Amino acid sequence: MAQSSSFSVSTPIFYVNDAPHIGHAYTEVAADVLARWHRQAGDETFFLTGTDEHGQKILRTATANGVHPKEWADRLVESSWRPLLDTINISNDDFIRTTDERHKVGVETFLQRLHDDGHVYAGEFEALYCVGCEEFKPKSEIVDGEGAFEGQKVCAIHSKPLELLQEKNYFFKMSAFQDRLLALYEERPDFVQPASARNEVIAFVQQGLEDLSISRTSFDWGIPIPWDSAHVTYVWFDALLNYITARGYGQNPVDPTADLKHWPAVQIVGKDILRFHAVIWPAMLMAAGLEVPSNVFAHGWLLVGGEKMSKSKLTGIAPNEITDTFGADAFRYYFMRAVSFGHDGSFSWEDLAARYQAELANGFGNLASRLLAMNVKYFDGVVPAAGAEGPADAAIRELAAKAAADADAHIEAFAIHEALASIWELVDALNGYITEQQPWVLAKDETQRERLGTVLYTVSEGLRMLAELLHPVIPESTGKLWAALGAEESLGALAAQPLRAAGTWGRLPAGATQHPLPVLFPRIETEGDSK
Repeated sequence: MAQSSSFSVSTPIFYVNDAPHIGHAYTEVAADVLARWHRQAGDETFFLTGTDEHGQKILRTATANGVHPKEWADRLVESSWRPLLDTINISNDDFIRTTDERHKVGVETFLQRLHDDGHVYAGEFEALYCVGCEEFKPKSEIVDGEGAFEGQKVCAIHSKPLELLQEKNYFFKMSAFQDRLLALYEERPDFVQPASARNEVIAFVQQGLEDLSISRTSFDWGIPIPWDSAHVTYVWFDALLNYITARGYGQNPVDPTADLKHWPAVQIVGKDILRFHAVIWPAMLMAAGLEVPSNVFAHGWLLVGGEKMSKSKLTGIAPNEITDTFGADAFRYYFMRAVSFGHDGSFSWEDLAARYQAELANGFGNLASRLLAMNVKYFDGVVPAAGAEGPADAAIRELAAKAAADADAHIEAFAIHEALASIWELVDALNGYITEQQPWVLAKDETQRERLGTVLYTVSEGLRMLAELLHPVIPESTGKLWAALGAEESLGALAAQPLRAAGTWGRLPAGATQHPLPVLFPRIETEGDSK
């Protein structure tokens, strides 16, 4: 991903057939960290998320609950999906719903253009369909059922029987874009990431692409095909278009692209929907003469007990089950730090509690508390002036600059976990520096007053830099720290010296008044703690 003065990012839009679990929240937080980093770095940033509300799965869920699909979608969006963004502190710029009028208009415009340009034709179709995936399944994802489903064909992802569907549909000539897609992957090796995802996509396309059924007639919950109202748009074809309809596509009746902004964008997706975003979506855009996404990055699954997070398998964990105890910052930090972004990661309560205590409470929170307490005790709560720099002080300054540069490079490569690892080197170094310099000993010797000031200024300035660098990940805690340190600029809106200049040492003004700091990460009583 090339560094630029603008950054646009999207999450997938999520089905509203059920409430969100931590797998959904994981995707949201990852995109949010990227957006906050770029926004704080001074880049013009746009962050889109939203909900997918059409299709057979939504219709069946709503019917089972005795309500109209739109009523069901409204209920879930307002009670679960929008509140999720507050629960985990998401800074999205827009929230698109596929039932929005702006989306409907954009989809109809896009479909009509493809039809008029000869990319769509009518035909008959028979194939095995997974309602859970909302997809006609390729042979590679069809397996023989076991147990109660013995003798049936089931979805390899959902382990539920597939339905044989026969319909007269409209088809998108996706096979015509096979060579152009392969050329895209070749010319832009970083288009699909990580490398394992790219290899998977290339292998899939090299096997040969079939044309895509883009309409349904067996139900009516969807956006009608503009030239044939007996058909509704296939839910994935409809849903993928949210990335441009939310950015203004189709709003101008004369020129559909006249109001299109913040495109192309980075698309953060789960690996189970990679093929839709790295094959079908760019082919659709090519057909319409539009730019393909900047990048498609597929992260791994969150595993619980070795299995993918799933409500149907009772392994789904609601985000508030974690945030109610540990807080939003700890939720965000844990999943960005403990899981290698782009690979599967296992969640456990024990690991969460251990990292919270060791890294957040003891490592970062205690560092801030100790520093501010010593500044109150030895310098009446103001930032001390630094004297002559010694080798140990220079080492901290140099490491801080390196951590800032390395973290930015890792963010550019979508390696959020590596960015945090680089930043945490500074946390550990500052803790070690305090232990080695022993400011409590220096304070007993008046002749060491200047040296004491240098040591405490070094830690204060190091914490200022940490507050900036960690703000995209733990915004609430770093905001409190920033206010307590006595910094002058506004954290998160550093227009004068953006985050990429965080390595510039000495921006915390000596003599600034500091303020009491509440405990950033309080002790959590977990099962087994003594009373």
